[in-house]
Amino acid sequence: MVFSLSSGTRLAAATARPSNLPCRRSVSIGGRRRSSFSFLFDSKRSVPRKVSATSSSHNSDSKSTKVAASWKLLIPGMTDDGSSSANPIESLETSSDEIEGLQEVVGLPFGNEDNKRTDQSSAASSEINVEDEGKIVADQTSAIRESITEEVEGETLLSSGGSIDVKPRTIPPPGTGQRIYEIDPLLKAHKGHLDYRFNQYKSMRELIDKHEGGLDAFSRGYEQFGFVRGASGITYREWAPGAKAAALIGDFNNWNPNADVMTRNEFGVWEVFLPNNADGSPPIPHGSRVKIRMDTPSGMKDSIPAWIKFSIQPPGEIPYNGIYYDPPEDEKYVFQHPQPKAPKSLRIYESHVGMSSKEPKINTYTSFRDDVLPRIKRLGYNAIQIMAIQEHSYYASFGYHVTNFFAPSSRFGTPDDLKSLIDRAHELGLLVLMDIVHSHASNNVLDGLNQFDGTDTQYFHSGSQGYHWMWDSRLFNYGNWEVLRFLLSNARWWLEEYKFDGFRFDGVTSMMYTHHGLQVGFTGNYNEYFGFATDVDAMVYLMLVNDLIHGLYPEAISIGEDVSGMPAFCIPVQEGGVGFNYRLHMAIADKWIKLLKKKDEDWSVGQIVQTLINRRWLEKCVAYAESHDQALVGDKTVAFWLMDKDMYDYMALDRPSTPRIDRGIALHKMIRLITMGLGGEGYLNFMGNEFGHPEWIDFPRGEHLSDGKIVPGNNYSFDKCRRRFDLGDADYLRYLGMQEFDRAMQHLEETYGFMTSEHRYISRKDEGNRMVIFERGNLVFVFNFHWTNSYFDYRVGCLKPGKYKVVLDSDDKLFGGFGRLDPAAEYFTTDGYYDDRPRSFQVYTPSRTAVVYALED
Repeated sequence: MVFSLSSGTRLAAATARPSNLPCRRSVSIGGRRRSSFSFLFDSKRSVPRKVSATSSSHNSDSKSTKVAASWKLLIPGMTDDGSSSANPIESLETSSDEIEGLQEVVGLPFGNEDNKRTDQSSAASSEINVEDEGKIVADQTSAIRESITEEVEGETLLSSGGSIDVKPRTIPPPGTGQRIYEIDPLLKAHKGHLDYRFNQYKSMRELIDKHEGGLDAFSRGYEQFGFVRGASGITYREWAPGAKAAALIGDFNNWNPNADVMTRNEFGVWEVFLPNNADGSPPIPHGSRVKIRMDTPSGMKDSIPAWIKFSIQPPGEIPYNGIYYDPPEDEKYVFQHPQPKAPKSLRIYESHVGMSSKEPKINTYTSFRDDVLPRIKRLGYNAIQIMAIQEHSYYASFGYHVTNFFAPSSRFGTPDDLKSLIDRAHELGLLVLMDIVHSHASNNVLDGLNQFDGTDTQYFHSGSQGYHWMWDSRLFNYGNWEVLRFLLSNARWWLEEYKFDGFRFDGVTSMMYTHHGLQVGFTGNYNEYFGFATDVDAMVYLMLVNDLIHGLYPEAISIGEDVSGMPAFCIPVQEGGVGFNYRLHMAIADKWIKLLKKKDEDWSVGQIVQTLINRRWLEKCVAYAESHDQALVGDKTVAFWLMDKDMYDYMALDRPSTPRIDRGIALHKMIRLITMGLGGEGYLNFMGNEFGHPEWIDFPRGEHLSDGKIVPGNNYSFDKCRRRFDLGDADYLRYLGMQEFDRAMQHLEETYGFMTSEHRYISRKDEGNRMVIFERGNLVFVFNFHWTNSYFDYRVGCLKPGKYKVVLDSDDKLFGGFGRLDPAAEYFTTDGYYDDRPRSFQVYTPSRTAVVYALED
């Protein structure tokens, strides 16, 4: 069975397999390969395929066998003729050498049940176990490494002029890990724990260097596992130590489990080599379905290969199918635009491709590329963060229950459609960050990694240690050698193959602690961060992946979702930190939701400011007033907390407003500006919230009852699973004013770069008058949170002398305000200390407004 895929798609050239690498022999019988080993499966146990296809007659005289399909697989974004809606881009003529070598696989089940570290305080014992386990592969790895014919030493990049630049790739040595004690002297009280952690990281680096040739080679597992295309055929490898027998099945061999039986090495790695057909065509056609059948401790099972690059759920079926995705050379997508350099100030537009249409449907990569990317650019953001990229069988999981880690979600289109989206974003100067999930995996046994080889412990911890009861998902064993290979290679795959510019790592708090942050209230006491509750294996993985990202891709950005406030989280690994560029400042959104449940008369401006500035020295944060979390069903967006049901009837400009609407629009703008102004060195907004998107997000869903019946939760409706961008664009609705304010806010930051300015001074937090005044760079921010009081001739302290002008006024009529300030007014400073500032000027500050003043040159 061959699935019809886009004819306009493009992929990178396949790696050739060196002829001197060992492979399992197979013989051709009547035009089809037959294993030279004994049959391990009874053909009567073959799983029936519910697919309507033309029967293929076997011709023993033919030089090759081809299985044809009578139907097309429907992929989002495809036209009726089967072509992709991705715009084909002509390939640039380059003369780069092709990779001729391929490192052979070494499957070491590192950290098995006999050698797991259960007591993190036993440093000496743990180090011995690590070293012992690493030694057992030394001889095999050394022998195999001799077969490598070529190593990639540089990264080929397109320069802005279209020429080719080669950028050396080097991962820095581990360093000493001691500078964290200079940055934060309080860490000295926990030096024993931190030094042990750093030594574990150094030991792992040394083992990887010794047995895998370094982190660079170790992180290219996708060149060894899964389907590896060579000049003479395809090698398929899979690590499944619990399996007793395995065979590759699919459309290409009519799902015959006896046709391509796999052999196992001593480390649990299964392998089969499929030679090219007699006419030289690939043994597995592009677009055909594939699975691995295994005899496991849990019984016979068909699984999607763990390293699969694409998977699809056929119409009308529940399980997904793995897809062998390898288009012809002339159909592979070629990137045409260089990746932008990381900006000093990061302004992120958090996005979900599927719900990015204003229509109640699942949107596509190509529609997002053509319709949403220009919008994001126009709004003034310089980066997009895309959720739900990794394949997930359950749509309503928001992409966080990943089933196929190397496969982009097929709901939205093909891998090449995603590449065209990223390339277009780069053309617009936008960074593309991926919301990557390495904190847990789907509990799905049919489609994902759970019980892949029939055991509970292959990729995950066993028992309760490997199960997240709140998320109903499996938790990785980061002390396992092959898990490290899998996850590190996964991170590199998305950077290398798809040209993502970095990651937002989901659920890092859950990774770092054995309690996963559940039912734990972090107070900031350092004893909460360093002790037996810390998962040192997970910390070492995070250090390794940040080493990988920043060493091989210096411009790439890593953001960690951590609510605990782990010290040194955003300090470089070589200095003893975890290595992230940014931490998501999650406490800010929690604070706003807590305040929005009260009247603003009861707010404390001092507490607001303290929450916004409460972050660690030299550790950058991405601030946000709300993300996708606050938009989900069961919660409310900031706009909906403020205006509630009045949004249904009073957002039209041709109707009178209400006090609730006026209050809501005013505070919505103030909340976002003060969050950007004080909250961090980066800013994030979830799509649609810039204009106060009404209501909530509710994925199409049904409820499964204990008796097996399904009750429609929302009648599987997409009505609340879309973004009504038309509301923000409508010049007859009040949403437009909020959207225009957000756009002006982004462009103001672009012009002045105030988020990363070294000059920041908070001169006033007045609880009585509800005033907040602070300086960022050459800007002075004045916030009046009072619900009724406006102040004339209000004195504002400042540092620099001269003439100030208004550069942003939340009360401007363009932004849905009342226009109480004169935009052309000029403000001159007078000498003399005020609020500990050497100078000051006087302003009129209306109630519930935020005004930014800039020093004129």
